[in-house]
Amino acid sequence: QVQLAESGGGLVQPGGSLRLSCAASGGIFTVNTMGWYRQAPGKQRELVATRSTGITEIYADSVKGRFSIFRDGAKNTVDLQMNSLKPEDTAVYYCIADLHGWGPDYFFWGQGTQVTVSP
Repeated sequence: QVQLAESGGGLVQPGGSLRLSCAASGGIFTVNTMGWYRQAPGKQRELVATRSTGITEIYADSVKGRFSIFRDGAKNTVDLQMNSLKPEDTAVYYCIADLHGWGPDYFFWGQGTQVTVSP
């Protein structure tokens, strides 16, 4: 069983920064893709940032230039550094892991961590 442990969520003012961390465990040897999705109230989950084996990175247009993803493939961890946060970044953020690169239907999901950006 793959488990994803998330940390780092919280309350931050607009313009502030926050760093989310996630570690995958469960006896796995490799993970093709790790990253972060988010879901705001009344909205569907959306991709924030992912990094696949190697150096392939994908960012949502809304976070480009503000968020950065850092992945340690050997330890199966992934961090999301969030800078210049905006109120519209408020959401539950979910760590994801895709063991084989098969896509969202095969993701493992973390429990979610709340990020609130408010004055």
